[in-house]
Formats: sequence, C-alpha cells, structure tokens
Amino acid sequence: MIEVRQLSKSFRLYRKPSDRLKEVILRRRYHHHHQALDAISFQLKNGETLGVLGQNGAGKSTLLKLLTGVLLPDNGEILIQGRITGLLELGTGFDHALTGLDNIMSNGLLIGMTRAEIFAAQNDIIAFSELGEYIHEPVRTYSSGMVMRLAFSIAIHANPACFVVDEALSVGDGHFQQKCMRKIRAFRDAGGSIVFVSHDLNAVKMLCDRALVLDQGKIAYEGDSDEAVNYYNRIMARLDEQEQVLQEQSRSSNSYGTGEALIQSAKLIGRRSGCDTIAAGEDADITLEIEAFAAISSLSVGFMIRDRFGQDIFGTNSHLLGQDIALKTRDICSLSFALPVNLAPGKYTITLALHSEDNHLEHCYHWCDNFIRFEVAGSHLPMFSGIVALPTQLEYSIRPLAGAQEVS
Repeated sequence: MIEVRQLSKSFRLYRKPSDRLKEVILRRRYHHHHQALDAISFQLKNGETLGVLGQNGAGKSTLLKLLTGVLLPDNGEILIQGRITGLLELGTGFDHALTGLDNIMSNGLLIGMTRAEIFAAQNDIIAFSELGEYIHEPVRTYSSGMVMRLAFSIAIHANPACFVVDEALSVGDGHFQQKCMRKIRAFRDAGGSIVFVSHDLNAVKMLCDRALVLDQGKIAYEGDSDEAVNYYNRIMARLDEQEQVLQEQSRSSNSYGTGEALIQSAKLIGRRSGCDTIAAGEDADITLEIEAFAAISSLSVGFMIRDRFGQDIFGTNSHLLGQDIALKTRDICSLSFALPVNLAPGKYTITLALHSEDNHLEHCYHWCDNFIRFEVAGSHLPMFSGIVALPTQLEYSIRPLAGAQEVS
C-alpha cells in the first residue's frame, strides 16, 4: 500500500545559468519558485491500479520521482509497504559505460534488490528484454528502445509491491510495448499495485481502476478512471480555447509564402451537422477561396490534418489527386475537398498550403499553419481503437480439425 500525505515539492528556476553564481556571490535572489506539487494526498491499495493524468508541467513526473525516491519532498510524507520500482526517464540509474549485464547488477542493487535476487532473476531479465548478445555491449551503444527494454525488464522482475511507469514506455516498438502491457496486466492480476502515467487515455480507462488529474500541482479530480478522463478532456478543451484565441490574434505570424496566390478564406463543414463540430464517420467538405496575384501555370492546393498534439494524421493535395490548376492574374478559385471524417473524438487542426506542383519547399505561394480548427464529437461508426477508423470487413469460417474425434 502507498499513502501520500500533504506532499509538496518546489524548484528554484533561474532565467539564465549565470544567475545561480550571482545569487551565491552577491547574496541576492535571482530565482523564482515553481510549485510542482502543492500539498497532495491520496492512497493506493494493494492490487489497485491508479492512473495519473495532467497536461505537461502539471506535476506528474515530479510525483513519480518522489514515489520512487529519486527526489525528496519539501513537505509531507510517503508511506510505502514493500518495494517500489519504476520506469521513469529513460536510462535513469544506468551507467552507460557498463555493459547491459553489468547494469542489471548495479541497477538492481540501486532499486533495493539483493545480489541473490538479482542472480535469480538475471536470466528472466535478459530473456524478457530480447537484447540477445547486445547484453554484453556497453549501454552507450544502445538505442533508446533498447535502453527502455532493459530498464523495464529489470524493474518488473524486481518483485516489487508497486510498479510505477511513466511515458518512457512509449519509446519502445509496438511489439515490445504490447509485451510490456501484458506483463503489467499480469502483475496487476497477481495483486501488484501500479501507478500509471500516460497520455494514452484509452489505456488509462482500460488498465486503471481509478485515476487522479493533476492541474498546476494540485489534485483537481480523483475517482473513476472514465470520469477522470472526461475531466482531463475538459481541462484540455479549456486550454484549447485559450490557445485558439491566441492563435486567432497571431494567425498572420503563422503564415508565409511568396504571395503570388493567397488563401482568402477556408473552412471545414460537416454535411450533416452543418458546422465544424462533426461526428466520426460524417462526410465533410474543406472549402477554400484562393486569389491569384500573378499567372500560375500549375498550382497545387494541399492540406494536412493534425491532432491536438501536432501529429500529422492525413494530408493530400490537388497535384497528388491529379488536378493541377492554372490561374491567371486576379483569378478567384473556389475549391473543395470532400472526405469522410473517420477520426476518433477530439480536437484537430488543418494546415493549408498553396505551392508549385508537388514541391512546397522550393516554391510556396502561401502556407497557413493550423488555419482551420474543428472537433470530432460523437460517432456514426462502430467502436474502434486508435485515431483513424479504416473500413474493415470481417469474414470467417469454421471447420473441424483434420483427424479430430468428436467428443460425445
């Protein structure tokens, strides 16, 4: 069991490195305090999985470092029954000059294992990490994914009472991530406690019994994981609205180009909803009005849809669609892309570009970052996982195994 009582942690922040030296020599204050955690309290029972949500800077990583003893609190206390291990920042506790095998020993001792426990678990650690002969190479030669494999393998085989995992797990390849998730579920089912930090909201809902939401160093919500995810989404929506206001004010600074053609207006409208809040699976139109200020023999008009993390989801342009456009000076071109919005619920942006044929790097007439904002809410599609719903058909057949005998 873990019990956290009135836990607080702050950091001194300096505008520049030299201010640290000035503060010592001149005996004047050159720093300000950042309150990473402010008097938070919660309990985690044996066999329970707790999700931790929050925007960047909310205090999630600080909390995990305090739980695992990497940092000491300013105030409050943490009561822990049993060993706690974790996968935090990549490579924490490793000596990169040593081999992977040597680091199993040194890292195991660092997290509280005895030498006997390390020797007993060593073969399982190596097998689970799938590092093969690389286990005898210095860790400095490892990729980030290989470091994550070794770190997770050591931590989960340390026989902890509680396992703490941060976003470092996202570094590994898909195969190993799934292997880690199966191991985490098995650990939970065997009665182990887990503190799980992730931006993967579906994973939080599926894996966690309950969750807490951190906001500016305080617990803004604690309870059912589904409700915690909803509360977190409301916080992010509030931040998105604030960001939208700022972006509207500075939209001109997010566009550039040579100016021979300009996007005068653009919008995305759902055919059912008639607005920019669209249900998953709904058909929509991206419409643009473009004005030419010079003759252009081959204009390409393109767009890129991004999620709220700025990840590219889908993009295309008129050149790739086989529709090159020729414009004369002062021509007005009205253009529309029709597409099904087969996206998971959430906030999205569309970046627009006018350029020569398929090369937007050499000759870009007008580039507009995040010019259109829209939201996907609700769905006309069957349930799915991930960001994009791909059209899927299922067929199956059943036949008896050759040579099998019927059981009466």
